Amino acid sequence: MNDGEAWRMPQYGAEHGSALLVIVLVSVLCILLARRSQDTAAVERAARTCGWALLVVSTVWTVWALLPMNWILQESLPFHFSDASRFLAAIALITRSRWSIAILYYWGLTLNLQSILTPDLNYLYFEALEYLMYWLLHGAVLIAPIVLVWGLGYRPTWRGYAAALAATGLWAGNAYVVNVLTGANYSYVSGGPKGSSLLDVLGEWPIYLLSVAGLMIVVWGLMTWPWERRRTTNPTSRADRFGLVHRAGHHARTPADASGQLAPQR
Repeated sequence: MNDGEAWRMPQYGAEHGSALLVIVLVSVLCILLARRSQDTAAVERAARTCGWALLVVSTVWTVWALLPMNWILQESLPFHFSDASRFLAAIALITRSRWSIAILYYWGLTLNLQSILTPDLNYLYFEALEYLMYWLLHGAVLIAPIVLVWGLGYRPTWRGYAAALAATGLWAGNAYVVNVLTGANYSYVSGGPKGSSLLDVLGEWPIYLLSVAGLMIVVWGLMTWPWERRRTTNPTSRADRFGLVHRAGHHARTPADASGQLAPQR
C-alpha cells in the first residue's frame, strides 16, 4: 500500500476480464428477459425488487466505509460519481422517477462505464470483499439503465440531456469543494486516477476538465438524438410533466393506464 501498486487490481488481467464477462452476460440476459416477457408489470416488479436490494447494499457499503476501522479521509466519503450513481440506480428502479432515469442513462453508460473499462480498484483491507462490491455496484449501475431503456421502453429527451448536464456540473462542483477542504480527489475533478484512464489523453489538469465537458456535451447529445428522431415516427407518451423522459411503443401504456387514466406523474 505504500507504493500504491501492490494493492491495486491490474487492468485487463484475469480479475478484470472475468468481471467484464459476467457483466456482459448478465446485461444480455436481463435485456432478453425484459423484452420477451409478455407481462410488463412482472418485469417492473422484478426491477423494483432489484432496486430495493441495490439500495440496501449501497447503504450498507457506504456506512461500512465510514466506520472508524475503515475510515480514510481521501477514500471513504461518498463524493465519487459512482457513489451517487448506485443510489440513483436504486431510485430509478424502485420509483421510476423520470429525473433519476434521465440522469442514470448518461452517467451509467458513460461515466460509470469508464470505471468498468479502466477500473481504479484499490484494495485497502479485504481484497475479496472489495473486489466483489466494486464489480457488483458498478455492474448494477450499468445494467439498470440498459434494462430501463432497452427493456422497459424509457427514452431520454433533450430536456433530460440538459438536466443530466446540470446535475453533473453540480455534483462535480460539490466534489471539488470537498477536495479543496480535504486534499482528496473525489470524482477525479482535482486530478486523474493513478491507473490508466481516458483522462490520460485529454490533457493535464485542469485542461482535461474542459475536454471531458466537451466530450459529454457531444457524446450525450449523440446518445439522445436517435431517440428524439425516432419519437417523430414511433408512438410515445410523455412520462413526466417536464418531458425529461418519454416511454415508447407498447410500454407507453401500462396496466395501471388501462382505464384510460394517466399514470401518476413523478
